[in-house]
Amino acid sequence: MKTVDDILAEAPVEAPRKSRKNNPEKTRDGILQAAVAEFVAQGLSGARVDAIAERTQTSKRMIYYYFNSKEQLYTEVLEKLYGDIRLTESSLELDVLEPMAAIQRLVEFTFDHHDRNVDFVRIVCIENIHNGDNVKQSSTIRALSQHVLQALDETLRRGEQEGVFRKGVQAVDLHMLISSFCFYRVSNRHTFSEIFQIELEDQDVKARHKAMISDSVTRYLMP
Repeated sequence: MKTVDDILAEAPVEAPRKSRKNNPEKTRDGILQAAVAEFVAQGLSGARVDAIAERTQTSKRMIYYYFNSKEQLYTEVLEKLYGDIRLTESSLELDVLEPMAAIQRLVEFTFDHHDRNVDFVRIVCIENIHNGDNVKQSSTIRALSQHVLQALDETLRRGEQEGVFRKGVQAVDLHMLISSFCFYRVSNRHTFSEIFQIELEDQDVKARHKAMISDSVTRYLMP
C-alpha cells in the first residue's frame, strides 16, 4: 500500500513559484540545511519530509521538486557534509609545507573539524547503521575522498625522499589513524565522559588531546 509520501512523490510537481525562482540555489541550500538538522535528530528512518518542509516554511512538493525522494535528499546531505570537510582539506596547501609540518597541519585540522562539526560525526554514525548503503550510491563522496588521500600520499613520499619519514606508510592507513581518534572523542563523548568522569569539552583537555594525537602521528612516521 502506497504511503502519502509515495503519492506526493509520484504526483506532477509544479516548478517553484516566481519568488523562489529568483534564487533557486538559496532555496535548495535552505532545504539541505534543514534536512541536515532533521536527519541528525531523527536518523534516516525517523526523519520526515513534513518536518523538513516545516523547518523551511515550504511544501513537500517543493522538496520533491529539488530532490526526488527522501533517500536522495539524505544522500545529498551526506555529500554536502563530506564535501565540506574535503573542500577545506584541499585548501590546506600541504604541498607548500615541510612534510612533518604538513602532517601536523592535517592532524590539527581534522581534530578541530570533528570537534566543531558534531552533525558530520552523527550523520556518519547513522550511515554506518545503514551499512553505508547510501555512500555506496555516491560517486561524489568517493571522488572527493580520493583528493585527500592523494595529497597525503604526496606528502608521505616527500617525507620518505627527505629521510624524515619511515618508508612504506600507506596514505589510507595514516588517514584512518588520524580520523579514528578525532572521530571517536566526538562520537562517544557522552558515554566516555560519564564512564571515566572526564570533561571532553574542557579546553585544556582538548588541547592535551590535540597535542597527543599530533605527537603520536609524527612519532609513528619517524624513521
